Amino acid sequence: MSGQNSQDESELVHGEIVDGIATLTLDSPANRNALSEQLVGELMAHLSVAGADPAVRAVVITHTSNTFCAGADLAESAREGGPMKGTERLVGLLRQIVELPKPVVAVVDGNVRAGGLGLLAACDVAMVSRASSFAFTEVRLGVAPAIISLTVLPRLTDRAASRYYLTGERFDADEAARIGLVTEAADDVSAATAPLLDAFRACSPQGLAETKPLMAGNLLEAFDRDAEDLAFLSARLFASEEAQEGIAAFMEKRPPRWAVPT
Repeated sequence: MSGQNSQDESELVHGEIVDGIATLTLDSPANRNALSEQLVGELMAHLSVAGADPAVRAVVITHTSNTFCAGADLAESAREGGPMKGTERLVGLLRQIVELPKPVVAVVDGNVRAGGLGLLAACDVAMVSRASSFAFTEVRLGVAPAIISLTVLPRLTDRAASRYYLTGERFDADEAARIGLVTEAADDVSAATAPLLDAFRACSPQGLAETKPLMAGNLLEAFDRDAEDLAFLSARLFASEEAQEGIAAFMEKRPPRWAVPT
């Protein structure tokens, strides 16, 4: 990644550094920017470059198409014999964002689902358009939002977590702002983000690098304490009969057999 847009036909994350801002664009529309091995690997590589570049003041993570991130790549998980590898990659990505010595800003104009909400919540600031929508869909597949709880739960009110974790309901951008999941909902998310990026450009690299850990300490303690147990919980649930039926139903666009008709 350099001052020029680093892009080729095979990459899923495009990186560009302009005027002190590293912009990383998720571009895997075929699977709604799902957290595949390739996408996560490329995103982590770009984050490493941006984190080490003294000219970079902040990192923006954004997307093409109408989905920021749909969460786990279920097809790849099946090919890998289960979710464990994908879960380990996600833990590494979320921790890298939390530990990065630069502010990380999610800029979203579209849908965010399941594991994508963990990515969104790991960012220091989340700016979203009012066209965006959100849902913790895990319970509707027979699993739980386990790993993403590390970054999501510190953002939400307890009541909001109970409602949206347990129902899988979709909610809009204004509700996401009200419950603390996102920083701001705006009609024009690019225009709303511009003053924020200008503010980061005025900041000292040392000041930014030393301020982020003040907010990340408890979060990193949770990673150290809980990540392994949550990874095993994810693996156990994904391997269950209920989850296999839920995933199959999702892929086949039908209600799962265990859903109660309404």
